[in-house]
Amino acid sequence: MSQLYPLKFVPLFQERIWGGDRLKTVLNKTGCTLGRCGESWELSAVEGFVSEVSNGFLAGNNLQELVEIYMGDLVGEKVYDRFGIEFPLLIKFIDAQDDLSVQVHPGDELSRKRHNAYGKTEMWYVVDAQPGARLNSGFNQPVDREKYLRYFESGRLTELLHFEEVKPGDAFFIPAGRVHAIGKGLLVAEIQQTSDVTYRIYDYGRKDSNGQERELHSDLALDAIDFSFEKEYKTHYPAVKNQPAEIVSCDYFTTNVIEFDRPVEKESALLDSFIIYLCIDGSFTIRYEGGEETVGRGETVLVPASLDQFELIPAGGTAKTLEVYIK
Repeated sequence: MSQLYPLKFVPLFQERIWGGDRLKTVLNKTGCTLGRCGESWELSAVEGFVSEVSNGFLAGNNLQELVEIYMGDLVGEKVYDRFGIEFPLLIKFIDAQDDLSVQVHPGDELSRKRHNAYGKTEMWYVVDAQPGARLNSGFNQPVDREKYLRYFESGRLTELLHFEEVKPGDAFFIPAGRVHAIGKGLLVAEIQQTSDVTYRIYDYGRKDSNGQERELHSDLALDAIDFSFEKEYKTHYPAVKNQPAEIVSCDYFTTNVIEFDRPVEKESALLDSFIIYLCIDGSFTIRYEGGEETVGRGETVLVPASLDQFELIPAGGTAKTLEVYIK
């Protein structure tokens, strides 16, 4: 069997009512021909939207097939033991030209019971933000079910929500159950469990191209919402250079950011996991025994678990990448 190598995939573009054009203009995704290109699914095993390899001798094979064939060599033995042939993460870029709906995702137990699916814990990393752009994460005051219903039924739900102005580099961890919304003017990278289960709570009375308001899932959401109040919702992480800075580490994924202007050596045998790199700024080369792969801004690459020694080399200046794996 031929040696695995850093794998790139064909982006799966999604048109959204709130989408814009920055996936093309900022992240160089000129292949998107949609009018309102809201999402680029960079790496997906969601049924009906399974990513296909675009480089090397495995081009044309999809992610599901690769996991079935290469198993632990691709994803790591411990990851394969836990998830089997299901690739556990969904990686996206999201361009919000308008506000996204206020929504919540169920956790594993509720999602399994209702949808026979995984729950959806996720995180956001802000790639680009227009002046004054903001997002919602959680509540701005203590809330219980009764208080929530009073505000919801009177059309005042947004008065309970914590909105925060953000800038590039800001990060937010969104555990399943937390009410949240991406605001207009934001371009974000989203790392999440492999799940497409979303309960829409509030949509600003917005209408689709047929003049219909989009469906809300108010009753389903009630049992999914975590009414906890936090004093701080932004995720803080250290500002370091030429080494990984951990942003989030949870049961489902670990995400670091690496800003580097010199080569960074990686030895990942003990990690026993695939590693995903999302190039946020600049470009870099992944050099490994047997070859190299260049990764430009807006590109995503999957480094197989069997490729446990390699080097990240910035191209002409400073590069910045998100690094995602499972501990």
